[in-house]
Amino acid sequence: MISGFEDITTATILLILVAGFAAGWIDAVVGGGGLIQLPVMLMIPGITPVQALATNKMGSIFGTATSSVTYYRRVRPDLRTALPMAAVALLGSVGGAVVAASLPGSVFKPIIVAALVAVLLFTAFKPGMGELTALRHSGRRHYVLAGCIGAVIGFYDGLIGPGTGSFLVIALVSLMGYAFLEASAKAKIVNLATNAGALMFFLPHGSLLWGVGLVLGLANMAGGYLGARTAVKQGSKFIRIVLLAVVAVLIVKLGIDVWNENGVGAWAATMLG
Repeated sequence: MISGFEDITTATILLILVAGFAAGWIDAVVGGGGLIQLPVMLMIPGITPVQALATNKMGSIFGTATSSVTYYRRVRPDLRTALPMAAVALLGSVGGAVVAASLPGSVFKPIIVAALVAVLLFTAFKPGMGELTALRHSGRRHYVLAGCIGAVIGFYDGLIGPGTGSFLVIALVSLMGYAFLEASAKAKIVNLATNAGALMFFLPHGSLLWGVGLVLGLANMAGGYLGARTAVKQGSKFIRIVLLAVVAVLIVKLGIDVWNENGVGAWAATMLG
C-alpha cells in the first residue's frame, strides 16, 4: 500500500498535474472533471480504488473551493439558497458514501445513463433555457425544492460521483429557473459541500494519499480559478455548450461501464464469434 510518491514516476506526476488542471477547469464551468481526474488516479502503481476515490475528492475540494470563491466575487449568487442546499447535500453525500461501501455503483449506472440522455435531449432542444434567471417558485417552495435537489444529488455524489456538477447545474436551471451562469455559481458551493461530505467518510479510513492529493489539489485550484473566470466572462451560452459536451461524454463513459459490468460485451463477442 502506497502513502505518497514512492512508486510514482515523474511522467505520472506530470500527468496528475495536467489531469488536475483540466478537471478543475471543467468542474468550474459545468462539472464532470472526475471523468479526467479519477482514471489518472487509478493509473498510480499499487493504488486501491478506495484510495483513488479519496485522493480524487481531496484534489477536487481544492478546485471547488477556489471556483466557489471566484464565482462568489463576480456573480454574487444568493447564499440564502446555496448554503442550506449545500448543508443538505453534505449530509446526502455522507449517506451516499456509506451506501457505496456496501452496494456497487453498477446497480445505479443504467438509471444514471437514462437520466443523462434525458438531460442531453432536454437541453439540446431548449436552446433558450437558462439564458436568464426566471425563478419558477418562491418562498418556502423554492427552499424545499433546493433542499431536495441538494439531498438527491449529494447522495449521488457520495455513491457514484461522475457528473455531479452537471446534474446540479441542469437541476438548478430546469427545475428552479436559474440562468446557467448563476446555476454554475451555486453548483460550485454545493459541490464543495458534497466533496467535504465524502472526505468526512474517507478520512477515518486512512485512505488518502496526502502527497498526491496536495499536488492534485494545487493543479485543481489553478484550473478551477481559470475555469470560473472563463465561465463568468463567456456567460450562460458558453456554459450551456460545455454542459452538452460533458453530458455527451458522460453518457458514452457510463454506457460503456454498464455494457462491460453487465457482461453484455462478452456475450455479444461470444455470439458474434
